[in-house]
Parts: sequence; C-alpha cells; structure tokens
Amino acid sequence: MSVAAVARLRAAGCVFAEDEARLLTAEAGSSARLEELVRRRVAGEPLEHLLGWAEFCGLRVAVAPGVFVPRRRSELLVCEALALAPPGAVVVDLCCGSGAVAAALVDRLDRVEVHASDVDPAAVACARRNLPEGSVHLGDLFDALPSSLHGRVDVLVANVPYVPSAAIAFMPPEARDHEPSTALDGGGDGLDVARRVVGGAGAWLAPGGSLLFEVGEAQVPTATAVVAAAGFAPRVVTDDEIGATVVVGTGNRA
Repeated sequence: MSVAAVARLRAAGCVFAEDEARLLTAEAGSSARLEELVRRRVAGEPLEHLLGWAEFCGLRVAVAPGVFVPRRRSELLVCEALALAPPGAVVVDLCCGSGAVAAALVDRLDRVEVHASDVDPAAVACARRNLPEGSVHLGDLFDALPSSLHGRVDVLVANVPYVPSAAIAFMPPEARDHEPSTALDGGGDGLDVARRVVGGAGAWLAPGGSLLFEVGEAQVPTATAVVAAAGFAPRVVTDDEIGATVVVGTGNRA
C-alpha cells in the first residue's frame, strides 16, 4: 500500500484513507494505474465506481460510473423483505439501480422468482451483471414489468429516490455529481416516485402481499398516510445504527 496515496486521500477528506488506499492498490495492478485511481478519487469520484463493485449485504455487487451506489442503510429493506417473503416468493425490485437489493434477496431466498426494473439504461446494464438472465427490465416502474406478474407479487421493494428537489444541491458531491438525478431526486417533498409506486402496487401484489420503500425520518407521516389511503396497512421500521427508515404497506389477504 502506498504511503503517498494514503496521505493524498486523507488530505482530500477521505475518512478511511488507509482502507481506500488498500482497495485501490489491489484494483490498480500497477503504479501508473494507482496514480490514476487516486487522482480520480481525490477529485471526488465514488470509491465504488473506481473499484467496479460495492459491498452490500456481504456481496460484491457490480457497479459502474453513472450508476447509483447501494447504501448500507438499504440493507434494512433486504431484512424486512426477507421476513415477509413466503417460500417460493415472487419478488419485484423497482428503481433497482445496480440490482443490489434484488441480488441480496436472490442470495438468501430459496426458489425465488425475482424481477427488477429501472428507467436508466446504465443501471439496467449493471443490474444484468448482478441478477439472473432475463430478470431485469428497462422502463418506468411497473411499465417495464411482464404483464404475467399482475396479482402475483408477494414482496415489492422500491428503493425510490426520496431527496426533495431543493435539497439535491446540498448533497455530498460524490452523489450529486456522479450519480443519476433520477436515482436521487424525489420531487418537491421527496415522495413523488413513492406515491406512484404505492398507487400502482395494488394491481401487482398478490393477496396479502407487501410493498416496502425507504424514506427520510421527516417523511414518515406523509408516507404512511399515502400507504393507508391506498388501502394498505402501514408499518414503519427503523434502524438507528445504519440510519435507515422503511415504510411497509401490506394488503388484505381476501
């Protein structure tokens, strides 16, 4: 590991400079390549984009420049989805990005049928590297899914963008400058996409099926009201250790 690389990363504000330098050194394979990677990292590119992968739920998930980097807080979505999925579950991951959430569910569930969709072609290309062949679809939310899934989905996970539009400018440059706005910008109050997901979920969920999406803590009252108004029983799950809040909506079994 290069001492000079550690010093440059630390000077640039990288909190875990030693760990990053170790990972970049392993990825580089040569001093010239390491110099390039460190230069790009110091300039603000996400570490995961430089490495080509992100660690998520114990997996190495392929990521690429311009694709949303999975956050550790989204592991709460996975935990809740696992608890809700019946044997042989049909699972859908909307706004899938790299497909990290769906990949973690595939890794942990037996006989799962998984489908994922995203509106961003770069994200879909990346997700297709992480998920079974034929399971990733390009398009806007439900429009991308096979019609055969109507009324069959046991668990619908949506890692929706939920940052209010006015707050995008205050996000860290790593996200603001290097991840797609479609994966970050949730509209005026941050819940525009969540409303669309909740509004369309009823036609796709199986009886008793559940939908789950991430929100900020301040968005919980509005998000739960949206879920209840759509006829689902709302529930909120939090994990303070990873700073995660998930809203769950479960349908009637009748």
